[in-house]
Amino acid sequence: MLDFLWPWAFVLILLPVVARFLPPASESLGAAIRAPFSARWQRLEGQGRLASSVSSARVLGLFLAWALIVVAIARPQWVGEPIELPNTGRDLMLSLDLSGSMQIRDMQVGNRTISRVEAVKAIASDFTERRVGDRVGLILFGSKAYVQAPLTFDTTTVTQFIREAQLGFAGEDTAIGDSLGLAIKRLRDRPAASRVLILLTDGQDTASSVDPMEAAALAAQQNVKVYTIGISRNLGTTSARGGEVDEALLRAIAEATGGEYFRARDPRELQAIYGIIDQLEPVEQDASTFRPRRSLGFWAMLGALVIGSLVLLTGGLIPGLSRSHQAVNA
Repeated sequence: MLDFLWPWAFVLILLPVVARFLPPASESLGAAIRAPFSARWQRLEGQGRLASSVSSARVLGLFLAWALIVVAIARPQWVGEPIELPNTGRDLMLSLDLSGSMQIRDMQVGNRTISRVEAVKAIASDFTERRVGDRVGLILFGSKAYVQAPLTFDTTTVTQFIREAQLGFAGEDTAIGDSLGLAIKRLRDRPAASRVLILLTDGQDTASSVDPMEAAALAAQQNVKVYTIGISRNLGTTSARGGEVDEALLRAIAEATGGEYFRARDPRELQAIYGIIDQLEPVEQDASTFRPRRSLGFWAMLGALVIGSLVLLTGGLIPGLSRSHQAVNA
């Protein structure tokens, strides 16, 4: 369907017609001094008027070019058929631990051992790609928590952010409480029944300015359901950069918010966990539609340029001016 963003601009199409009927400039009643060469001046004036006259076809061409310019000013758009957005999912925030301990290589994939962060990025990116219809956001945390992607239907971009995440983005320590608080802030304005947070970490809370259980209590008040995932091959695994998974804390956070705690010892278990979360019942939200729009103003302006150029090239104005110039030189 053709639509015009500024339809009032079509009033401008009458400007040439109005100019045509304006009274001409007043002419002198006669020369104050009669000169011997006055007759020649009158002949030159007549030739100038003849040169300035344009044929009807050329007048029509110029008017058509003006009309196309007015059409371009009115900003024509082609409006497509309504497309319904799949707004039947959840508002899901994914919070990923990028602390130093995530570089530990204890995730077994076939005959190959990969780091924890590699396993998380591969499986989490696959998870977000399947979340068509959900608003998905991404928080990365280490010593501090940062929003890498706000809630959006653009799961492709969120997936790309997950794949590009690098250790050290947010510091070497682990701030579980801060990541919880930031997620609550982002989710609290969304429909109460659709607020979901998936928090994945491999360590203990060592750098939060907010106590994790206080953040969990606030999440429960705000109806934010938190699913926690602890990732480590073996309980008790420690490193110089991080301790073992604090399962008691993660389980307490999940229970306080109505969620569930999962333990991932290898990529297969982690993928199964995301599969379970993937089966959450969607919460119906108000459906929304949009109609794609494609601007056509460029074509109208191009048409005006082509027609105007043709009028000039076929001698609509130039030949008359040339004859006048020749008459003056004679």
